[in-house]
Amino acid sequence: MLDETPKRFDRIVAILIQLQSKKIVKAQELANRFEVSLRTIYRDIRTLEASGVPIYSEAGVGYALMEGYRLPPVMFTTEEVSSFIAAEKLMQKFTDPVLGSHYASAMYKLKSVLKSTDKDWLSNIESRILMQTQDPMFNDNSPNTLAVLFESISEKKQILLTYKTFDKEETTQRNLEPVGVFHDHNCWYFLGYCHLRKDYRQFRTDRIQAIKKTEIDFTIEHDALETYLNKTQTFPTTKVRILVERKIARYLAFERKYHGFVSEKEVGDHIEMTFMCKDIENGFPRWFLMYGDHATILEPELLKTKTLELLDRNRERLL
Repeated sequence: MLDETPKRFDRIVAILIQLQSKKIVKAQELANRFEVSLRTIYRDIRTLEASGVPIYSEAGVGYALMEGYRLPPVMFTTEEVSSFIAAEKLMQKFTDPVLGSHYASAMYKLKSVLKSTDKDWLSNIESRILMQTQDPMFNDNSPNTLAVLFESISEKKQILLTYKTFDKEETTQRNLEPVGVFHDHNCWYFLGYCHLRKDYRQFRTDRIQAIKKTEIDFTIEHDALETYLNKTQTFPTTKVRILVERKIARYLAFERKYHGFVSEKEVGDHIEMTFMCKDIENGFPRWFLMYGDHATILEPELLKTKTLELLDRNRERLL
């Protein structure tokens, strides 16, 4: 019979580390992480308690360590050290300067507990990993955007936001209750309840001109971020069919979802794509022109008309 003792020992140690990482840890959360039953988790918790680890629990809430109990610094595997490098490079690119500086400080502390061999290993490869920067994700006037948002969400305090929309040059000031932050299509967004509009709105971080946490408490008990992002909104759509050369079609796989992609099928040396498009008069024609010399519009006629109009305007500017 296979000896499960080493595997169980590793799991118990990992459970103890996770208990130190959060104020409350639910049994189901542990069971899901280690892919074991709740009964196994209960047994592992009893083992930790029998070993002298001060754990207290509340029915229906979860487990927690007594305040003040900590283990000495843990040792990391080479694979875990590798993940630190990847995380550090991602943080350098995808966070604002203030949050990035906090993470850099945390990384110095983390690196200080590594073994000498791991420090050498880290130094040898970290300078050979580079994340190329693209468009700025934060406004220079607001270098602490993410840090303020995280603090606001945690403390349930409103923020005062100065924001410039894409289609207007004017800025507006508004009090908001941030619900959550998410990254999509190379941009950071946050969703919050806007007291100016009396509704939930999304905001792009690169359009934030200034942000400040206030001492005003939230007035609403907000649901989880996924609740609002997954809400189905009804927009009028138009069916679009285009025929794209096979050699080009694969390059459209990422962006097509933003234009209402539904399905595709092979037609000889081409791929026929079907969309239910929300913006046939502006957004889709502009996107189509990026690869239009390798594609044909099958339907509707309105898309052909709008694309030709856009080409005519471009021609006038060039002449």
